Amino acid sequence: MPIVGHIAENGLVLGDEFREGNVAPATRNLDFIKYCARQMPKGKRIAFLRSDSAAYQADIINYCEQNRIQFAIGADLDEAVVEAIGAITDKDWVPYKNGYIADTIHSMNKTKKAFRFIVIRRTYQSNIFAQEDVSVKYTVIATNKMESAEDLVTWYNQRGDRSENRIKELKIGFGMERMPCGQFEANAVFFRIGVLAYNIFRLFILKILSTSWHRHQVQTVRWRLYQIAGKIVFHGGQVFLKVRRGFRQLFADIRLRIWEFANT
Repeated sequence: MPIVGHIAENGLVLGDEFREGNVAPATRNLDFIKYCARQMPKGKRIAFLRSDSAAYQADIINYCEQNRIQFAIGADLDEAVVEAIGAITDKDWVPYKNGYIADTIHSMNKTKKAFRFIVIRRTYQSNIFAQEDVSVKYTVIATNKMESAEDLVTWYNQRGDRSENRIKELKIGFGMERMPCGQFEANAVFFRIGVLAYNIFRLFILKILSTSWHRHQVQTVRWRLYQIAGKIVFHGGQVFLKVRRGFRQLFADIRLRIWEFANT
């Protein structure tokens, strides 16, 4: 049950922790966030935090407030949250996409400041054979960002691309779906190697290749670049790699950017 933190702007893994499979998702999350903060380059800090409900904890919210971090965290539908939703009046619900959205204030027992609740309410038919069997589903986001509820939800949902898709690429693109053995320590080393390979790949994409490559996943780059057919030719005491004419300029650009990156 590894936990991974990404930098939204470039997709790099800022921190990772390999965990036992029976560890609860909410375990040591504040320690992990602090670890990620220490990983930031000198002079940089974490200004925004997006997370699922595993980070819906009073100590994390307090930490964000104390360190001027704007957060958006999915909230658990516990008894206190359900009570807060029930206190929202009918006039406060505003149509939003295929449901309704409302904005309210909430506080946890151990939080030092109150924070906003953005609540999305949608109805769904739980039994396709019973038209009258309609249920209500709530999605709740805890936040201290002061912007419209609709913009906040849009920003929060971007974590799907900034984090969830990055985790998917780490799992599938870099072979982290299955661990190689039954030893925890060995698997942790294997996972860390996978994270390092992922970060090196992201740096290669961002620093060496042109912007047209930046949104490509590793499978696409393997197909379009790594797996290009070529032929080794010995001529005049030198070794040449022969590729199709269309790739000659691409390889020349890559060599130039690598030289520039190595000398900056």
